[in-house]
Amino acid sequence: MFPKGDIPAILKKALSRGGDYGELYFETGQQVAIALEESRIEKVVTGTATGVGLRVLIEGRTVYAYTNDLSPKSLQALAGIVSRAIQQAPQERVTILSALTSPVDFRIQIDPASVETEQKVAQVLAADAAARRVDPRICQVSVVYADSRKQVLIANSLGEMAEDDRVSLMGRVQVLARQGDTLQTGLETAGGAVGLELFDADPLEAVATRAARRSVLMLDAAPAPAGRMPVILSAEAGGTMIHEAVGHGLELDLAQQGLSVYSGRMGDQIASPAITVVDDATLPNRRGSFRFDDEASVAQRTVLIEQGTLKAYMNDRLTAAKAGVPLTGNGRRESYRCRPIPRMTNTMILSGTEDPAAILASTPTGLFVVRMGGGQVNTVNGDFVFEVSEGYRIENGQVGEPVRGATLTGNGPDVLMQIDRVGRDLGFAIGTCGKDGQGAPVADAQPTIRIPDITVGGHV
Repeated sequence: MFPKGDIPAILKKALSRGGDYGELYFETGQQVAIALEESRIEKVVTGTATGVGLRVLIEGRTVYAYTNDLSPKSLQALAGIVSRAIQQAPQERVTILSALTSPVDFRIQIDPASVETEQKVAQVLAADAAARRVDPRICQVSVVYADSRKQVLIANSLGEMAEDDRVSLMGRVQVLARQGDTLQTGLETAGGAVGLELFDADPLEAVATRAARRSVLMLDAAPAPAGRMPVILSAEAGGTMIHEAVGHGLELDLAQQGLSVYSGRMGDQIASPAITVVDDATLPNRRGSFRFDDEASVAQRTVLIEQGTLKAYMNDRLTAAKAGVPLTGNGRRESYRCRPIPRMTNTMILSGTEDPAAILASTPTGLFVVRMGGGQVNTVNGDFVFEVSEGYRIENGQVGEPVRGATLTGNGPDVLMQIDRVGRDLGFAIGTCGKDGQGAPVADAQPTIRIPDITVGGHV
């Protein structure tokens, strides 16, 4: 690991010409990535990455540099480069580091690094075979497996030092089924801040089978209806909509730049009183969880919207300082090569009190969404378009025939205000969220919710 005794001298030099705050981020990690196409292993990538990022904040600006050379000479040179970008009077800084502790912990039962790559390849091949066994109409299977272990150390000029050991696992299966000229896709993922025990409980073969069944189901589905109608999003759909249509707009950098429909709305009623939204990095083994964020802030649970009222934005040290608000622990970066920015972790609509079956039974017609697909969101005005990868007609308060080709088109704030029924269940989805060229592991979740009136794109 990084020689901790060198940190005070490096921070001192970085701040030798001024600056409001200095921070050193060290990481070392190992990863394995396996990709399968056409029943062949196309790629097996294993490797390690080690490096240091050094940041100084000064009057709301960021000076950042990084290196993968950890020699004392190189790190002193890096500090010199950062300091030369600052034109203030020299300041004497003495940093005494104190190790921080986190109440958050995640138990890893089977460290992926302890398992041979050949065994992981075997799981990928078995997933491909399982998907193809579902139906002869399956024509293409893609399987991706990835695991990593990253050890990080963050120290700053406030005297804080935090260390985290992060294990991540992800399996992704995409299946294409063909019937005549009709092609349908099924996609399923599993993963988290968890070890290979995940695939003991939910084997990658089972993940592949679910993806295959979804693609085949949609082959036989009827064209989706079009027009304005009630839509029920089941808990199985995960929180894709809340992540995209709401979450990004509540990241403080976008709000401060006027790039969010929620800019300047603190304290306003922006959602139905039935809606409470939180971002929570403390959830055990979820994909967006950690002990400390990438700025040495302890992981925490932040209430963003409480019974419809906007209570907080997600921030990092830079945006929090500009706003004069407490840190929320959302400063995240992809690697030592990147500066931290406000990012979501595990973002969700909290469960309500209603029976999901009763919500369905009280809705005579409409669309029942089991799984969301991709989409686009304009954070400035809140407009969105989402694909529905698995949906059904609602007929007399029951789940009817499957439909394909549905999309949901609407506006985030409008939809939040409309939601009138919230179930007592909760379902998660996972992904890698992209922002400013950086990827971050995240999870999102929601209970069963009803939107009384939204535009469904399909076939007239």
